[in-house]
Amino acid sequence: MRVRILGTAAGGGVPQWNCACGGCAAARDDPARRRRHASLAVQGGAGWWVVNATPDVTEQIEATADLRPYAGTRRSPVAGVILTDAELDHTLGLPRLREAASLRVAATRTVRGALSAGLRLDAVLAPYTDLTWTELDDGQVRLDGGLEVQAVPVSAKRPRYAADLDVPGDSWVVALRVTSGGRSLLYAPCLAAWPAELDAAVRDADCAVLDGTFWDDDEPRRTGISRRTATEMGHLPINGPGGTAGRVAALSGPHVLYTHLNNTNPLADRDGDEHQALAAMGLGVAAERTAIEL
Repeated sequence: MRVRILGTAAGGGVPQWNCACGGCAAARDDPARRRRHASLAVQGGAGWWVVNATPDVTEQIEATADLRPYAGTRRSPVAGVILTDAELDHTLGLPRLREAASLRVAATRTVRGALSAGLRLDAVLAPYTDLTWTELDDGQVRLDGGLEVQAVPVSAKRPRYAADLDVPGDSWVVALRVTSGGRSLLYAPCLAAWPAELDAAVRDADCAVLDGTFWDDDEPRRTGISRRTATEMGHLPINGPGGTAGRVAALSGPHVLYTHLNNTNPLADRDGDEHQALAAMGLGVAAERTAIEL
């Protein structure tokens, strides 16, 4: 299985258009510190599946040679999109893919219901492309190209636009266990909670790419972006009490990388001391345009 890291930032990217915090200012001065919205692409056999269609999706595809269209044609190696949730950060890219003759999307019934009822995605895209859905609710699902995907329910955190929507189920946020050829990847860019099933999913993965939105729980309040803590905003912090770093470091086996970094997260600085703190625990931070072979 081949994995390409397409983006590693939380909502708004780094820099965020309306923010001049230290992280955003540094990224404006140094293009190497810029980060696109968190996403990756996975290939088992033929074709690539993009995990989460971010607002940057077409730029991410253009920046990744493996995902560019075949010479002289309008045929793309991108087979479809897999969604972890219905958040705008992870779905606004779907309309940007409307030039495709057909667009395949794999998601839970809850996420599909939110996008159809809340964003009217089916109706909006119908005049442009043939949108087809694969539901991820019933165990392991085989996708075209030799990938098997299993959704691990993580939380019932709804996007703000879906607060009052009447949609089936409660699988609003899932981690994705993607397997091919006996190797597996776990992708969980949004962790509002850590259910017991996630321990086994991380332990059994050859590589786990996890939510690293905030370094510690007080970061949003300390930096002035919110009156709420990281946990109250729906993201378990990396460091400190209740943080995920200590938990995953105790699990034997997987190669663990953090992604979905907020612009206030000190990990957005590749030279920050926090990187060494993670490295001491055997953990790391996902780097954009990284190729991972599993």
